[in-house]
Amino acid sequence: MDLKYMDLAFLEAEKAFKLGEVPIGAVIVKDGKILAKSHNVKEKSMCSVNHAEILAILKASKKLKNWRLDDCDIYVTLEPCPMCASAIKQSRIKNVYSALENKDKNNKFIISKIFESDMVNPSVNFVNNLSAEKSETLLQNFFSLRRKK
Repeated sequence: MDLKYMDLAFLEAEKAFKLGEVPIGAVIVKDGKILAKSHNVKEKSMCSVNHAEILAILKASKKLKNWRLDDCDIYVTLEPCPMCASAIKQSRIKNVYSALENKDKNNKFIISKIFESDMVNPSVNFVNNLSAEKSETLLQNFFSLRRKK
């Protein structure tokens, strides 16, 4: 784990913030090399699956010319939703480093189940709350501005 990649994920989240998107960023790394960076673009693309994690997985897979992202790590500014957790597991990403735990306790339970080992895919190592205050402040600022509009 190297928190400089989390800083890059926050730069991506800030791009989303400026676009009026929920400020979540993701960075995928393998062997100390950045494969992909992305941020949410659901509003701009008008597509519900365009989360930062999904877009980063697509970019990394294209770069590696392989859907298997074995031995890759993903750094995200907020704990993944179940959809993104499933994509992370299916892509075989090894480690997830999250800045902030989702406040929805059901989310935590569901993604912990998703990240467990199964008959097809290995388990995903998950580390949470690495930059909680920074992530929480960014999200609070975003939603505060949204409520004022």
